[in-house]
Amino acid sequence: MLYELLTPLSTGGDVFNLFRYITFRAGGAFFTALVFGFLFGRPIIDRLRRMQGKGQPIRSDGPASHILEKAGTPTMGGVLILAAMVVSTLLWARMDNGFVLLVLFVTLGFGAIGFVDDYLKVTKQSHRGFSGRHRLAIGFAIAALASWWATSLQPEPLQTQLAVPVFKEVLIPLGLLFFPFAMFVIVGSANAVNLTDGLDGLAIMPVMIAAGSLGVIAYVVGRTDFTEYLQIHYVAGTGEITVFAAALIGGGLGFLWYNAPPAMVFMGDTGSLSLGGALGAIAVSIKHEIVWAVIGGLFVLEAVSVIVQVASYKLTGKRVFRMAPIHHHFEQKGWREPTVVIRFWIIALILALIGLASLKLR
Repeated sequence: MLYELLTPLSTGGDVFNLFRYITFRAGGAFFTALVFGFLFGRPIIDRLRRMQGKGQPIRSDGPASHILEKAGTPTMGGVLILAAMVVSTLLWARMDNGFVLLVLFVTLGFGAIGFVDDYLKVTKQSHRGFSGRHRLAIGFAIAALASWWATSLQPEPLQTQLAVPVFKEVLIPLGLLFFPFAMFVIVGSANAVNLTDGLDGLAIMPVMIAAGSLGVIAYVVGRTDFTEYLQIHYVAGTGEITVFAAALIGGGLGFLWYNAPPAMVFMGDTGSLSLGGALGAIAVSIKHEIVWAVIGGLFVLEAVSVIVQVASYKLTGKRVFRMAPIHHHFEQKGWREPTVVIRFWIIALILALIGLASLKLR
């Protein structure tokens, strides 16, 4: 919005000319979302607490400490992140950019799924919300449209191709198989972040780290000079995603202010599904799906731990972990919640650095 309103006033070299720069607008998006979180965080949380009464129901099969310490905490805090992120993106990003619209579409689509799920859990006072089949069906429908949309915006030589990091000339032609692959990336990302969101502050910091990493890659992929130097594939227009990523980080920090242990609010599925879907959509848009699997390796680990646990129990009747997702396993081993959270943050940061380093490796 600001780009469209203010850049026509620029004569070059004046303050309005700054709005032409993605980096300037990304900074504006970050601070706008951050201030939004600080200003409206407490009123939104108070409103959620009044509406929900008993707050989010705590699973009876979870760690016993959670039942005592977290009972009554309101959920749906993801609305704070979404509101800050969307308002900031609308203000600072170019709304004629297809990639920004695509990522917003996926974010709000999965946010709506999560909102319904949270609403049903709160009103029924049960940890069982929206039907899993319905969630997946709607999620895959959103991802299918997003996958087609992304390929339509990408240059023809890259459409339906899978780029391989390090081996930069390698493109794997998936053809029509690319669409189910991209759908799996988006839906898998949404649900992996959802599984990670189980401790105070655990999910939001890795999400911000991942958003920052993917935002940097989006900026690089959208510039011919950088792509030529790094010998990676150029996708025109992806740089604008950096503004969205900056808004996500700002909104995430504003939320973390209230989600830090002991949490005043949980992001709920409203936040985790929307943020995970957004990250998956960015990865598909910038043609770095494999790199995203590295950057988001913590989310992959959480999801795999659940898959392994369920498969092992059904096949052998035995559990591999004391409890899944894996962050609860370490809690059961005696790690305190802040210890698990901070160590998982460190893992997320290391994996993000490895993913970014792969851009330069050859």
